[in-house]
Amino acid sequence: MDTTSQHRPPGGRTEPAAGTDAERGLSAWLVARGLLPETGAKRAFAAATFVNQIGKGLFIAGAALFFTRSVGLPVAQVGFALGAAALIGLAAGIPVGYLADRYGPRDVFRVTLFVQALAVAGLVFVRSFPALIACLCVAELAVSAGTAARGPLTRALGAPNPTRYRSYLRALNNIAVGAGALAAGVVVQLDTRTAYVCLILGTAAAFLLSAAASSLVPSVPPVAAPPGGSRWPALKDKPYVALTVLDGIMSIQNQVLIFALPLWIIGHTEAPRWFVGASVAVNTALVVCLQVRVSRGVRDNASAGRTARRAGAALLLSTGLIAAAGGVPGWVALVVVVLGVVALTVAELWYTAASFELSFGLAPEHAQGQYSGLFAIGQGLSNAIGPPVLGLVCLGWGEPGWLAMGALFLVAGQAVPLVVRWSDRTRSHDPVA
Repeated sequence: MDTTSQHRPPGGRTEPAAGTDAERGLSAWLVARGLLPETGAKRAFAAATFVNQIGKGLFIAGAALFFTRSVGLPVAQVGFALGAAALIGLAAGIPVGYLADRYGPRDVFRVTLFVQALAVAGLVFVRSFPALIACLCVAELAVSAGTAARGPLTRALGAPNPTRYRSYLRALNNIAVGAGALAAGVVVQLDTRTAYVCLILGTAAAFLLSAAASSLVPSVPPVAAPPGGSRWPALKDKPYVALTVLDGIMSIQNQVLIFALPLWIIGHTEAPRWFVGASVAVNTALVVCLQVRVSRGVRDNASAGRTARRAGAALLLSTGLIAAAGGVPGWVALVVVVLGVVALTVAELWYTAASFELSFGLAPEHAQGQYSGLFAIGQGLSNAIGPPVLGLVCLGWGEPGWLAMGALFLVAGQAVPLVVRWSDRTRSHDPVA
């Protein structure tokens, strides 16, 4: 491997070499501690994604209230529109990923941001349910398409260790989403049509600024597909499809903290209600502080498989602790839930690092975008089915349900290394797949 790749990003721009500007001053201090990427290309892309995620935080925290309190649509219609648009949007991932592979991911990514900005800005003119569906579907199609294009871009810019770079972006994005959500809280407090319109337009502006910042990222040339290969290799790659399914199952963990745990704390334990918000704060702080550090131990497919296996075991421990909080005194319940949240966060950190590595490592060089689009389908479906599954199993069955959910996570985590070995065997026999 060319050892100069980290100083010469795609597009031919030369970054400062070690021992010059990058080693001096405040930036050198930040780089040395992993708080700032070492190259200008990585910093530009990090800035673009940070601004993008601020917009996401604004939208997540305030959009539903805009639709109900400002536009005046029924809650049931808004919920249906958001869910249906998210599912429809998944269809864009694989075909747009194919375009990113063929024509380069940076420009495709920028186009998706422009489309997303226009669709979100169009929401200020929505007055009916069909118009809401139309705008949300376009926006979600752009989100899914952007995810597919962002995958190969992240991989190329993050070389030689894209998992660590992606982990850095995830920690940064948690801060950005939180900042956006806090800003949305001001809008919700004002609760006026003008404030809600500003929130929607601010979201669109964030996406436009993200697109502008992406223009500073060097272009990543496409990798030529091997002759005789399939046009749609991702759909024919059985191990990768299996990994996508397992990832969808494991990603249900993301809904525990924001959906199942709050309802469990309030309805089934004596823990103080204020810990609903505190649990999210504990999780966010640990993710921001530890995600990059955890990713250092995940450097190849084999280590990622082992890490996913540990994550499954940690999730079983977490769900067991959360289940044990039911029916015990308040202070005991609080301590047990805290331990459960910590175990849940450790599992999240482990599995996130593992999934980052495997989503890149099990995909061929020439089809990173297409494979990223496929991988995102599993996570998107997980977001759709996670709340009803957790509601039925964990909240409906009580303590046994939490243990059953933990057992499912455990089994899925144990299966990941098997899929990794299956993929390795498949590629050794069919290198152009």
